[in-house]
Amino acid sequence: MAKEYQKEDLTILWDSAKCTHSAVCAKGLPNVFKPRERPWIQVENDTKETIRQQVLKCPSGALSIKQVL
Repeated sequence: MAKEYQKEDLTILWDSAKCTHSAVCAKGLPNVFKPRERPWIQVENDTKETIRQQVLKCPSGALSIKQVL
């Protein structure tokens, strides 16, 4: 089951079943991706474009952007 995190018109999906815990997100944007906190994705801490760029670097695909049709 994927969780959704909203930042303006950007929706981030996180699928825990796909996550390999590579920490690319947390190392690349530690002010947003905080695995030891809840919620662990804190979208208010950076711009949506910066967050979008980091999500696209997720090697497992556990983090993705929800496409609006």
